[in-house]
Amino acid sequence: MNSAITDEAQEPVPEGKIALDQIPFGPFHFKVTMMTFGANFSDGYALGIIGSALPLLSQQWHVDGFWQGMLASSALIGLFFGSLILGRISDRIGRQRVYVLNFILIAAASLAQFWAPNVETIFVLRLLIGFGLGADYAVGPTLLSEFAPRKSRGLMLSSLTVLWTVGYVIANVIGAYVNVGPDTWRWLLASGFIPALFVLIVRIGSPESPGWLISRGRGDEAAAIAEKYLKTGNIFIPTAHVEEKSSYRELFSPALRKSTWFGILFYSCQVLPYFAIYTFVYTILEAMKVSDANLQNLLINIFLLAGGVAGLWAIVRFPRKAFTFWTFVIMTVMLALLGLLAEASPWLMLIPFVVYSFVMSAASNITQVYPPELFPTHLRGSGVGLLNATSRIGSAIGTFLLPISLEKWGVSVSMYWLAGVLALGALVTWLWAPKTEGKRLV
Repeated sequence: MNSAITDEAQEPVPEGKIALDQIPFGPFHFKVTMMTFGANFSDGYALGIIGSALPLLSQQWHVDGFWQGMLASSALIGLFFGSLILGRISDRIGRQRVYVLNFILIAAASLAQFWAPNVETIFVLRLLIGFGLGADYAVGPTLLSEFAPRKSRGLMLSSLTVLWTVGYVIANVIGAYVNVGPDTWRWLLASGFIPALFVLIVRIGSPESPGWLISRGRGDEAAAIAEKYLKTGNIFIPTAHVEEKSSYRELFSPALRKSTWFGILFYSCQVLPYFAIYTFVYTILEAMKVSDANLQNLLINIFLLAGGVAGLWAIVRFPRKAFTFWTFVIMTVMLALLGLLAEASPWLMLIPFVVYSFVMSAASNITQVYPPELFPTHLRGSGVGLLNATSRIGSAIGTFLLPISLEKWGVSVSMYWLAGVLALGALVTWLWAPKTEGKRLV
């Protein structure tokens, strides 16, 4: 096993002291989880609402397939740069400032969509929204993992994805049933301002990660935060190894490269089909000759929510590797079946579709859990940011290619190549996935 993910070389905790991740779950752990929830809800909402707004926008402005793909993937492209750049910055200047300030950008760009005069402006604004959300994808789970008790870490981190799903489903429901006239799409896109503003307000005054402070040799400040917020005065402060000149290249060093490549590939293989399919779910349902797309989409969203909740239980119950591998296998089979049944009755095709939705939603919980557990503290923001960035490029490519694939080759071929992506994820997990559930992060 990769030595970078074990506790064997870590400094032992002296008698009478308590490690940061041994502090029992308390009110502040709940509070910081709630604060981090907001970003995932906002992200799910922002990426879900474009799927509802895009057909209305395209009809009013006669948007061609190229720009539909660009608008659908715009926030994902922004997520790439936000995760990559701001994740690295959080390792240099701390988690807290990035954790708060990025939502000023998200709120402003979300509201500005209402007055967008053309498709190019919407594209730029959604790039900015994605850039801000990318910061949270890197910093949110990183900060939360450094506060979380080891025994509760999987549940706390995986719950973030459930809120993503809640935001996504609410956006779908609002998009399906809200109609305020020809400019409905403007109201839909701008509505993302509301959750973003709420997140910004509740995060003001949040503390720095004590784990990051310890990694920078600022143990006294970490101890003060632990005493004030976590109500313990005997926190163990390990010997700091301050890494002023660490870089992304260290993520591909012999000690870390296996974990890094596993993270990049498993994350990308999981989210590429997810974003592609659910951004264009109405297009897929239309290609399946569904007569009541709203009804079937509502049913799919119910399974998405149920799967997210079931995934919380599964993350706690099963080892990370087994959970990730078998969910990849089931999703691969379901999309292959969907391709095989492409000419069958729409209601028969719905069976593998809803099973895929349920399992995908459950499996997505692991994308918030595995990444921060793969990297040491001084590189955690950079590593998590890199994984999110590369996964979003994959998602953007899938989201751009799927409408073209559906138009040229139909549902069957489209589902087969998406199933192939998931099969690759299963193979990578089988070969490279580490055991991290018992790892001490600080």
